[in-house]
Amino acid sequence: MTNLDAVIKGFAAHYGSDPQGVWQAPGRVNVIGEHTDYNDGFMLPIAIPQAARVAATRRDDGVLRLHSAQSPQNTGTQNTGTQNTGTQGTETAELRVTELSPRTVGGWAGYPAGVVWALLDAGHQVGGADLFFDSDVPVGGGLSSSAALECAVAFAYNDLYRLGLTPTELALLAQRAENVFVGVPCGILDQLASSCCAEGAALFVDVRAIDPPQGRTRQVPLDLATAGLVLLVIDTEVKHAHADGAYARRREGCEQAAALLGVPALRDIGREDLDAALARLPEGELRALTRHIVTEDDRVERVTALLDAGDLRGIGPLLTEGHASMRDDFVISCAETDLAVATAVEAGALGARMTGGGFGGSIIALVEREDADRVADAVAAAFAAQGWKPPRAFAVTPAAGAARLA
Repeated sequence: MTNLDAVIKGFAAHYGSDPQGVWQAPGRVNVIGEHTDYNDGFMLPIAIPQAARVAATRRDDGVLRLHSAQSPQNTGTQNTGTQNTGTQGTETAELRVTELSPRTVGGWAGYPAGVVWALLDAGHQVGGADLFFDSDVPVGGGLSSSAALECAVAFAYNDLYRLGLTPTELALLAQRAENVFVGVPCGILDQLASSCCAEGAALFVDVRAIDPPQGRTRQVPLDLATAGLVLLVIDTEVKHAHADGAYARRREGCEQAAALLGVPALRDIGREDLDAALARLPEGELRALTRHIVTEDDRVERVTALLDAGDLRGIGPLLTEGHASMRDDFVISCAETDLAVATAVEAGALGARMTGGGFGGSIIALVEREDADRVADAVAAAFAAQGWKPPRAFAVTPAAGAARLA
């Protein structure tokens, strides 16, 4: 059974009819450019084949019903606006769209509900729907499972209610859902990658130029197969939780540093001006946060230039350099991701780095095709020697962004 068949069958079994349509939005891997998005900087993500899918039917009674094939037990909310019906494993979150408000829907259901709220808050005339979700994006692995869920709903509602919004506009609404409704102060990276990436390419983004697009968001060819390369994702199985405040504290630190330096955002500090800028900041965390953002923006531009020149192997050292910056300056790695990166490089990877917001999750390793199994096995052996849970390794290729499937 295909993924499309599975979500259609799941919808029909749960709601008793066929859906009006099925939409898909992928997870993402960030090749380079971590935590630069909320600093108005640069980033270079790809979409991955793993995706969230939603089968949906419009409702005209203002009721929003949500059911997930993966996590139905987590649909509970913090108020009485949601009902959990049925036995464990078959619960459905049921809400009224006119009663949606920030921070009132807990668990995974907050992400799709937040998108509906964001659409309403932006003045769009939308109502209810029956939604059935099925996803193979690893949850908590740093691959943007939440953004995939949000973008799938945004694209579904765009079609169901004939809103005529662009992929970039839908990404911005999905980000607002996560920022305001869920309460996670993420940047635009995840939602933009899920909405706008293209097959066979990485997406270069200048965050300051995306709304409206001003020519600095473009597809950068990334043909790994022709180059004989593999981008290996190694999920450490260490689960992160951005809502625990660690992510927010780093964002606040970056904003504080920018204010002290008298610039709108840290992207306004050029690499050549970094030493002088650091000297104006108090010793400690603000200097380290600033150093990561400025050097990371520089790495994004250097990696993009190498890809434009067809030098895919040349980006490897920059990936590893980026991980060291996240480990030592931004302090968002952990023992598991550090060991995975170091082991992958020792085993022959051209470069490796943590991907995603940090505090666990996945790393990526750029490897020669014939070395992929050896690198994955070496990391697994290193984890076993530590007595840790085995990591999960799989190769990814640049996939297309969100779209309607049926």
